Amino acid sequence: MELPIKPKTPARKNPSFMILFSKPKAGKTTALSLLEDNLIIDLENGSDFVGGLTVKADSTSDLVEIKKSLIEMKDKGKQYKYITLDTATALEDMVGDLAIKIYKETPMGAKYGTKPGEDNIKKLPNGAGYLYIREAYERVINMLKQFPTECLILTGHVADKMINKNGEEVSEMQLDLSGKLGRIMYSRADAVGFMYREGNTCKLNFNGGGDMIVEARADHLRGKEFILSEMDDKGKIKTYWDKIFIK
Repeated sequence: MELPIKPKTPARKNPSFMILFSKPKAGKTTALSLLEDNLIIDLENGSDFVGGLTVKADSTSDLVEIKKSLIEMKDKGKQYKYITLDTATALEDMVGDLAIKIYKETPMGAKYGTKPGEDNIKKLPNGAGYLYIREAYERVINMLKQFPTECLILTGHVADKMINKNGEEVSEMQLDLSGKLGRIMYSRADAVGFMYREGNTCKLNFNGGGDMIVEARADHLRGKEFILSEMDDKGKIKTYWDKIFIK
């Protein structure tokens, strides 16, 4: 293996996997519907009131069908610039069946489902089922990351969770995912932003610290806060995605 002699220049400027989370009804889906060439995969039936490129999925089987359609489009020379999964929490609920399938492929899970009540893998003793939820979740994320989009975007709602900081229990605003799953998704993401309303604007915060986990690897996002969208007095919304995805 030949080791580097000179420092290299960064290979990317924009994030390839980004998490956007907020309180409900903060305007995430509306703003994302105005991101050009962005396919929104709606997992919680929340896209009926927005325009843009949207498709609904109610199960992992639907996601597999969407994958097949994306492959067919790619073979014809067409692909989306961005793909959005809306939302992270809905996806966790959706992958339960896939998690059971993964568990049943193991020796100890081969007979799972033969007894009454064995239909929720999260009920396995000692929290063992969450391991398979995480594996199923990552399989779906990795499946969509296979496509050469500029960025895969995962949206989510905020949850207040108690953490231990310097021996004291404090509240921290995090992505609403159970167990270790949220932390795993944070580690995979190139950028994690918190979106919130302020007057007639929606702002996107990548400035970490305080009681939120927000961060970004990209120089133009790290430690910054942006106006992502604003609405005029006639109700028309303008977005500034060019500040997030720079040319």
